[in-house]
Amino acid sequence: MYLSLSWRNLWRNKRRTLIMAASVFFAVILASIMRSGQRGSYSFMIDSSAKIFTGYLQIQGEGFWDNRSLDKSIDIPNQQKELFEQIEEVTSVTPRLESFALLSKGNSTKVAQVIGIDPTAEDEMTGLKSRIIEGSYINAQSDGLLVGKGLASRLKAEIGDSLVLYGMGYHGQTAAAKLPISGIVDLPFEKMDNSIVYLELKNSQHIYGTGNRVTSLSFMISNVRYLDNILTELYQIIDPDLVVMTWDEMMPELKQNIQVDNISGIIMLIILYVVIGFGVFGTVMMMISERRREFSILISVGMKKKGLIFTTIIETILVSFLGVFAGVIGSLPLLYYLKNNPIYMAGEAAVAYEKLGIEPVMNFSTDEIIFFSQAIAVLIIAIFSAIYPFLFIRKLKPVDGLRA
Repeated sequence: MYLSLSWRNLWRNKRRTLIMAASVFFAVILASIMRSGQRGSYSFMIDSSAKIFTGYLQIQGEGFWDNRSLDKSIDIPNQQKELFEQIEEVTSVTPRLESFALLSKGNSTKVAQVIGIDPTAEDEMTGLKSRIIEGSYINAQSDGLLVGKGLASRLKAEIGDSLVLYGMGYHGQTAAAKLPISGIVDLPFEKMDNSIVYLELKNSQHIYGTGNRVTSLSFMISNVRYLDNILTELYQIIDPDLVVMTWDEMMPELKQNIQVDNISGIIMLIILYVVIGFGVFGTVMMMISERRREFSILISVGMKKKGLIFTTIIETILVSFLGVFAGVIGSLPLLYYLKNNPIYMAGEAAVAYEKLGIEPVMNFSTDEIIFFSQAIAVLIIAIFSAIYPFLFIRKLKPVDGLRA
C-alpha cells in the first residue's frame, strides 16, 4: 500500500519529481566521468609503460633481476612457450637476451645494455620499428645493430659504421664481435636512448655463447585486470625454479605514482560527493518544505505521522532510483564515446607525458565497477537525504502547517 501510494504521489507533481531525479542524474554522470578518467588514465599509463619495455609480467631465472648475469639465463622449450601463448588473454610472449658490454668506435668507448630480440615479436610488443629515425629495422637474418640515438651521438657513429662489442658471455666466456649499425632508434627515455643497442636474438646468443637460452620472456595481456588469473595459470605450468615478476615489481615507481594520484583522486571524488550531497539535500529540503500544507492536511484527517514519514521516505528512495538508473544509462554512451575519442592534452602536461614515452591523451575506462560504484555512492547520498523528511514531519504541527 505504501509503495503504491508513494509511486502515485511522485507523479502528482511531475515537475517536483523531475527536479529531484535530475539532481541525482547529473550527480551520477559527473561522478562516473571523473572516476572513469582516473581509472582510464592509470590503465593507459600501465599499458604504455609495459609496451615500452618490461611487459605486464616476465618469466626469468631466479636472481636475474638483481644481478643481470647471463648465468641466470633460462632455457624455455618451444612447446612450453606455445603453452604460454595459449593462455587466455595473453596477447604476446616476447623473448629477450639482456647483457652489458663495452661498445667502441675509434677512440670512443661506452658501456651499453645489449638486448637480443626477436625482431617481429619485439615490434609487436613495443613498436620498435616505428622508432627508427635512420637506416632500417633488423630481421631474423640480420647481423647488424639498432643503436639508441643518444648512444650513437656519444660514439659519433652513423649508419654503416661498425661497432666493436666486447663483454662477458655465458659462464665467463669472452663475448666479442664487430657489428655494423643497421638503424638508429629514438627511444622514449633519455637513459635508454643513451645506453641501449638491439641485435637479433640468434646473433646475440651466438656472440654470448648461451645456446638457446634467454634472460626473460615478456608477456603482454589484453587488460591488466586479467593479470591475477594469468598468474594462476602460469604457476601451474612453469618450472618451480623460474620466477614470475609483474609490472608493479619491475616498475615500483610507476605503481607508487599511481597510488599517490589515486589517493588525490579519491579526495577529489569525496569533495564532489559532498557537493552532490548538498545539492541533493537542498532539493529534498525544498520539495518537503513546499509540501508543508499537504502534510498538515493529511495529519489533520487522521493519517499517522509514522505512515506519512514512511511514505515520504519511499518517495525519496524511488525518485533516487529513477535518477541513478537514468544516470547510468546516460553515462554509458558518453563514456564509450570518450573512450573511443580520448582527449588530447596540450602544454606542460603533454610535454611531461611525452618525456615518459606516453602519448599525451586522457583516456577513459568503461569498466562495469565504475558505473556500479558511482551509482551506489550517489544512491546512498540520496537515501541519507531522506533523514530530512523524517525530522520535518516528526516535528510538524498541523495547525502551524495549515496557517502557512
